[in-house]
Amino acid sequence: MQSLIYALIQNIHNIGAVTIVGVSVYGLFFAREHQKKLLAIVISFAWALQGISGAAFGVTTLYFYQQLPDIHGVAVAALAIKVACVILGFFVASSYVVFCTELSLAIKKVFWITLFFLGNLALSSAGYLRWFS
Repeated sequence: MQSLIYALIQNIHNIGAVTIVGVSVYGLFFAREHQKKLLAIVISFAWALQGISGAAFGVTTLYFYQQLPDIHGVAVAALAIKVACVILGFFVASSYVVFCTELSLAIKKVFWITLFFLGNLALSSAGYLRWFS
């Protein structure tokens, strides 16, 4: 049963990651200006989903083993990077939603580059977390 729960959480986590990176690429290169606020809303929800599903991994381990995952070194650094990306990514995407009408095109582009960068950084850190834990 626990493997099924972990697999379901992993599926949700992966869908969130793909959404963040894919939508940020679309927003950066292909979307029309009037579409970008909706895309930022989607990315905000995807970042929230990343945070919730990431926490669900720890909660699941706590439930089945009565302790949090035993990670150290590189894995702790990778987890810290992923958590920072979730917080910053949600903040950047949500800020775009709130302030997009007041921003210049150059600043909007910086927002989309930042969202793309944070998504890729979190996704890259996932491999280090996986293999060093």
